[in-house]
Amino acid sequence: MKLAKITAERDFRLAETDGRLFGSFVEHLGRAIYGGIYEPGHPEADEEGFRRDVISMVKDLRVSLVRYPGGNFLSGYDWTDGIGPRDKRPRRLDLAWRTIEPNLVGIDEFADWAKKAGTAVMGAVNMGTGTPKDAGNFLEYCNFPGGSLWSDLRKKNGHAEPHDIKTWCIGNEMDGPWQICHLDAHDYGKKALESAKIMKWIDETVELVVCCSSTSKMPTFPEWDRTVLEHTYDQVEYISLHRYYENVGDDSDFLASFTDMDAFIKSVSATADYVKALKRSKKTMMLSFDEWNVWYQQKLGRLDWSEAPPLLEDRYSLLDALVVGGLGVALLNNADRVKIACLAQLVNVIAPIFTKNGGPAIRQAIYWPFRDISVYGRGAVLRPVNHIPLKETRHGDSPVIANALVHDEAGGTVTLFAMNTELTDSVRLELDLRSFGEAEMILRTELSGPDIHAVNDFDAPNRVVPAEKALDRGEGGRFETVLGPASWNVIRFKVSR
Repeated sequence: MKLAKITAERDFRLAETDGRLFGSFVEHLGRAIYGGIYEPGHPEADEEGFRRDVISMVKDLRVSLVRYPGGNFLSGYDWTDGIGPRDKRPRRLDLAWRTIEPNLVGIDEFADWAKKAGTAVMGAVNMGTGTPKDAGNFLEYCNFPGGSLWSDLRKKNGHAEPHDIKTWCIGNEMDGPWQICHLDAHDYGKKALESAKIMKWIDETVELVVCCSSTSKMPTFPEWDRTVLEHTYDQVEYISLHRYYENVGDDSDFLASFTDMDAFIKSVSATADYVKALKRSKKTMMLSFDEWNVWYQQKLGRLDWSEAPPLLEDRYSLLDALVVGGLGVALLNNADRVKIACLAQLVNVIAPIFTKNGGPAIRQAIYWPFRDISVYGRGAVLRPVNHIPLKETRHGDSPVIANALVHDEAGGTVTLFAMNTELTDSVRLELDLRSFGEAEMILRTELSGPDIHAVNDFDAPNRVVPAEKALDRGEGGRFETVLGPASWNVIRFKVSR
């Protein structure tokens, strides 16, 4: 049995997690909106048509903000189609996903839903068919108190108080030739700069995210990022990252996806720091990892101009859940630079929550590691001293245990998140918490099972769920335990200082 050693030092602090690290994403795509968060006539629908069962799960996940309205959908979306009386809103062709968009939910309804779900909205403006002026109008509608054309229209539409959306994405994946009105880096950088200027003239308190490489696999990465940042560095606060992972045939390599995510984050950070040096700037550019998840992109399916078809409805296995846990660990371990992150997406479309039209909602396997990190990952991320065996993967040498440590000083707890990537072997773990004084293990859960390809479905919604494990008694702040093969583990301690 392999041995892993982790030593936690109380003063080796990386950064406090930003609450926005535990965000998600809802796009006008498939059944994310229609049949996902909004389904009038459903037994669980409230007076506005929002599904109460979905809202309850979103609250349970403690989702901090939700990126909206897209996604690829954003680059062809006219936000004014989604405001005003519903019976006067147009039905449009959505060119991104070849579907019909009924525009029954727009920014006003989504802001109402977000309040009910206890989350904030991360807005997004169209940099494809849209213009910088459109971006300013959208922000004015959402944030300006009143006395102007767009703010008064918001009031007329039933929202006297501003939506007060403080974080905005300037476009989506404009480096991708699949994007509506794709731009090269210079043209996008100039357009994003002018949009940012207008938006901050309207509301100087907003924080802006400039979209850079949609994946580390793009041939233009990281040159695109450098070019865009050279145009926009002084006007924006964040640079975006998007990355999805799928199993291409090797389960062990798939489990090591967190190693690739960590390398991607560090490459983007280095690119941003180059531009910082080039501009002699005192500002450090932070990162918004506003799309991340497991996504089996080869399963896209047929696009046939229907309304709210079942698109991208991946059914997630225990194996996928373990990978999501590892990706969450990578985000925590880069909390000094990654301040915003959005699991993409939230409901039905590559999502932790899955619904049946007219029927129940269930928690997919990936629900559980995201919930663990969202609930217990708030606090100071520590820099542990790790002695963990490595294994060779297609992502390079990767530790057999992906791990992150978070100290909640106010609550007096330390939480260890640990994913064992060994498919058939347990790993013995020695954990040293002596720097925290007295330590007592108070909670231990494990997500594992005999079949790593098991999924939750409507017939067996709890087939893949975490189980509570027996607590280990430490001695003098030292603990020994065994992490089972292919397992996601959450171990919490009460500490005296």
